[in-house]
Amino acid sequence: MGICDTTAREVVHSDYTLANKGEGARIRFAALAAIYDPQTIRHLATLGVACGWRCLEVGAGSGTIAKWLADRVGPTGHVLVTDVDTRFLEPLRGPTLDVRAHHIGSDPLPDAEFDLIHTRLVLMHVRERVTALARMISSLKVGGWLLVEEYDSCSIPPDPTLSSGEVLLQTHVAMLRVLEDGGVNRRYGRLLSGLLRESGLTSVGASAQLFMWQSGSPGVAMMRANFEQLREAMIEANYITPQQFDEDLARLNNPSFMVPSSILWSAWGRRP
Repeated sequence: MGICDTTAREVVHSDYTLANKGEGARIRFAALAAIYDPQTIRHLATLGVACGWRCLEVGAGSGTIAKWLADRVGPTGHVLVTDVDTRFLEPLRGPTLDVRAHHIGSDPLPDAEFDLIHTRLVLMHVRERVTALARMISSLKVGGWLLVEEYDSCSIPPDPTLSSGEVLLQTHVAMLRVLEDGGVNRRYGRLLSGLLRESGLTSVGASAQLFMWQSGSPGVAMMRANFEQLREAMIEANYITPQQFDEDLARLNNPSFMVPSSILWSAWGRRP
């Protein structure tokens, strides 16, 4: 495919704050699949993914969407899945599914290669997101579809005046600060529709998902995994104390706990 010369097992250098390592990554991937895969698959089906299509999944994580794409395009199609760390993708490798280590912000993509490119919760973390988006658009065939899904974690914060169960955890605030320090654009999902239009894509559309996560839900499990992975970074930055961290982690187990999720925006467009 001409995407890069790295081997599939190599970890491409990245400043991604929530790196794909340890048990936290497995928990996060499972939660993301449970929460968001159904809607992502509905969008892909609506865009018409069919037998024979050539698809690219950027930042594939555990590969649940890549696997769906491979099943959908069948033996006459092809799916290329990439990530900065491909350790969770290796079991998916097969005749029609290729796995490559790749950093979308710095590594090239082939021109006019794909009928569909999809990425979820990747570009908001990439400092070179302007270049990355342009690179993906250039890699679409004429008439090819781009589907980008990213968070807006700014617009609807917890509000205990509306419901006593909604709690703005200091650990959550600290995590968001660490992510911003790492270059995350927390409002990027809200910008997607405009960005795709400005990039010259046609048939641009967008929709959004928002959940109220409660104790015991996949969303809260993901919050806990993210907190635990970034614990030392938050404490070392003096954004939170160890005592505050422990108290907030305990609050996640409270049956009354609830928190509005970040808004996941899905935006799509077609290369004219």
